[in-house]
Amino acid sequence: MNKKEIFSHEIVLLNQNSNYLCAMHEMILILDFGSQYTQLIARRVREQNIYCEIHPWNKCPELTENIKGVILSGSPFSVRDEDSPKPDLDAIKGKIPLLGVCFGAQYLANNYGGEVLPSKIREYGRANLSFVDKSNELTKGLSMSSQVWMSHGDTIKNVPEGYKIIASTEDVAVAGYQIPGEQTFGIQFHPEVYHSTEGSILLKNYLVDICGCSQDWTPDSFVDETVNNLKKEIANDKVILGLSGGVDSTVAAVLLHKAIGTNLHCIFVDNGLLRKNEFSSVLDSYKGMGLNVKGVNAGELFYSKLNGLTDPEAKRKAIGKVFIDVFDNESKLVDDAKWLGQGTIYPDVIESVSATGGPSATIKSHHNVGGLPDYMKLQVIEPLKLLFKDEVRRIGKSMDIDPKILGRHPFPGPGLGIRILGDVTKEKVAILQEVDHIFISTLKEDGLYDDVWQAGAIFLPIQSVGVMGDERTYENAVALRAVSSTDGMTADWCHLPYDFLAKVSNRIINQVKGINRVTYDISSKPPATIEWE
Repeated sequence: MNKKEIFSHEIVLLNQNSNYLCAMHEMILILDFGSQYTQLIARRVREQNIYCEIHPWNKCPELTENIKGVILSGSPFSVRDEDSPKPDLDAIKGKIPLLGVCFGAQYLANNYGGEVLPSKIREYGRANLSFVDKSNELTKGLSMSSQVWMSHGDTIKNVPEGYKIIASTEDVAVAGYQIPGEQTFGIQFHPEVYHSTEGSILLKNYLVDICGCSQDWTPDSFVDETVNNLKKEIANDKVILGLSGGVDSTVAAVLLHKAIGTNLHCIFVDNGLLRKNEFSSVLDSYKGMGLNVKGVNAGELFYSKLNGLTDPEAKRKAIGKVFIDVFDNESKLVDDAKWLGQGTIYPDVIESVSATGGPSATIKSHHNVGGLPDYMKLQVIEPLKLLFKDEVRRIGKSMDIDPKILGRHPFPGPGLGIRILGDVTKEKVAILQEVDHIFISTLKEDGLYDDVWQAGAIFLPIQSVGVMGDERTYENAVALRAVSSTDGMTADWCHLPYDFLAKVSNRIINQVKGINRVTYDISSKPPATIEWE
């Protein structure tokens, strides 16, 4: 993959109060009504090498010449709800291309004279188009019987007078429509979801042919503009950045280093919850990169704050607080440090809070999301905040970062603390480290590591009966988890070979004292998360 390959980019928020709008570049505006899928729309737009921004529906920016089109997202609301979003689209509709997806389509129908009613049967999951208007500029190229993904409890019963139906399924008569005389479209299915097999065709039709976008965003352009913006924002200030050894923090560090050089002070914290030998191996991996890195051993502090905690959110928040405390102490050792750099990426933000201030649901908290306490006098800077994992890897490759670092599986910030269900102890961590080491090492040994997006082991809060030799055992069980994904927003379990699973299970049970049962997690995301907590 060379540096000019198709790459996607969204505006980078450099801190809580600042974002850089690049008026010279064409862009797509996405109005967010709170759907978890909104971020996938952005990702699909960026896959087309087109710049986009997400804004809450009630904080729509002024339309400028560089805004080539607008997409209305889905929503957890029904258009029939009294408190549902009611955007004013007078400045958009009929003036520039407009595409409503799911809720957006239903709003465009209901608000302009159509009828939206509750579905007799909830329309959720795969469906197939039974009618496609192949002459329409939005639906051209779609196959008859093309699979699409539905996710709505309402349906458009009647479109306003004059609306032209351009797609249907057996159960949904109005799967897609256009307002004649306008480049305004509505679709009740989700083209951004992987299960809509020709969704990329529809989106390209809209983005390139209808909106006229030139598809000119690359990793190089992202790096150049981000570095320039960081220079302007930070100037001669000093930045403290937490390294983890993973892709996100490393790419963030290199971007910041390009911008401010030795004014970047990197800290790698051993929270006692890392993988086996990870503290030393990560420090070794940064040698020769020119980064100013300091290792801090704070394991005992983390263990003390986790003592007795069993609730997943309580553990996450405790770990996050200790991270903040450690960085606060370390920042005081750097004269005039004013910023805290973090490798936060979009899925972290999406699952923690609504990234746009809208009503999307919180899935789980992340230790590096949500700002800093008042006592900590550092401003947060997050150069990757609105990027997905695959995009971060492409940026890293364009900056010639070691492929071993770029290919490393994601590892949660709270570490093994959230892979231990129930209370966290040194003994459990030691056991899980060994299990995880065997699992990951065997994946690499068998040439499967690069085929898996993320893998890890979970310490389960149960014991079961086993037999070893002539003895009865009553020991712990672990679950192995391996998933395939591109961005962490959705994931499918990996169909690892049975002989591999058998070998791993045998090694774990024979080599790790305290484990007598190994299970394999075959749930996908959604409905499950990638991590168990």
